[in-house]
Amino acid sequence: MKDEVRVDGERPEFVPHGDGPPPAAATVSVQNQGDADREAFALVTFVGEIDLGTAPALGDTVLRGTTEATAVVLDLSAVTFLDSAGVRLLDNLVHAYEGRGCVVRLVAPEHGVARFTLTLCAFRSDLVETTVSAARDSLN
Repeated sequence: MKDEVRVDGERPEFVPHGDGPPPAAATVSVQNQGDADREAFALVTFVGEIDLGTAPALGDTVLRGTTEATAVVLDLSAVTFLDSAGVRLLDNLVHAYEGRGCVVRLVAPEHGVARFTLTLCAFRSDLVETTVSAARDSLN
């Protein structure tokens, strides 16, 4: 990777992940979803960065919040950064859910950060949908 040099010869200040303020730590919420026409599922919504610093705690929280679930949708729509530790977390979650017979889908919008990383890593495309409603529909 080449160093960037400004016209005045000074190196620019390093700002991780763009020019804005530092990103917030990742958060996750788990909600049970369902109605009379569809089977209930757990909707897990990730917000912020999923990286080496946040992945372990997120994984523990998600697994604790979905112990009773028979179907899980992992919504990555609000993820602002996803590194290899985040991909490993998602792979471990999929493995844990499938190991107990639970159906799992991931939501990653077409041009989002998570979709780019999952595509780059050749993550299982059969599990990835673009919207929560598409993921919900594919659970059956």
